[in-house]
Amino acid sequence: MALEGGLRSGGSRKRSEPGNPLVTIITATFDDAGDLLRTADSIRQLAYRNVEWIIADGGSTDGTVEVLRQNEDVIDYWRSEPDAGIYDAWNKAILRSVGDWVAFLGAGDRYHPDALGRYLQAIGARRSLPQLVSSRVRHVNRRGEVLRVWGDPHEWEKFRRYMTISHCGALHHRSLFERYGLFDTSYSSSSDYEFLMRCGRQLDSLFVDAITVDMLVGGVSGTGYTALLETYRIQRKYGQGAGAMISLGVACAKRFVRPLLRGY
Repeated sequence: MALEGGLRSGGSRKRSEPGNPLVTIITATFDDAGDLLRTADSIRQLAYRNVEWIIADGGSTDGTVEVLRQNEDVIDYWRSEPDAGIYDAWNKAILRSVGDWVAFLGAGDRYHPDALGRYLQAIGARRSLPQLVSSRVRHVNRRGEVLRVWGDPHEWEKFRRYMTISHCGALHHRSLFERYGLFDTSYSSSSDYEFLMRCGRQLDSLFVDAITVDMLVGGVSGTGYTALLETYRIQRKYGQGAGAMISLGVACAKRFVRPLLRGY
């Protein structure tokens, strides 16, 4: 049986206003109650306030539902029910969202207080409306130690060889989902890469050269080789050919030595 709640259950509905667009933040979670509290704290500290936070929980039994109920002051809508993985959860949340911009923040990840303001300031300074806004993120461990800073501008020739954008450090304009559809749930850990590959060379992007998120290391694509193999499949799907095999070999080598060099 599905459970749900949030500010919407009390009749609260947010919307965009002139010069004040609504940003939807989507979090997918499962049995991660403690980390979800970290994320809720960062939502409370955001300087930009026209935000709706939607949480798609996969039917947790670890106390997550209690955490959701205790934090409904900042959660616009939450729903707890079994799902088919993170991208199925994201898709469900997108269909329930109404923001002009859509962001994805993992349980345990934390926005910097000025993150959304930086994005929107950069958008406002641009003559044309971008489809994607990305930034840099810090990978941190549970002690708060910074392990590395990651995130580059979207440059097609580089992007088609490897993922250069962290989903938690990006805003997606709603028009992208209206034009290209939702995430492909046949991929368990790389569907965000497939989606942007689907958008192709013509993707109109904007890069904000600032750190906006502290991303907790780990997660569905942080370890192992599943994401690398899925990336290979995606690159072949979009015409990379032999180059995809070379990229896979390089990525596997890096994944093998990374724990030795970085400790995670």
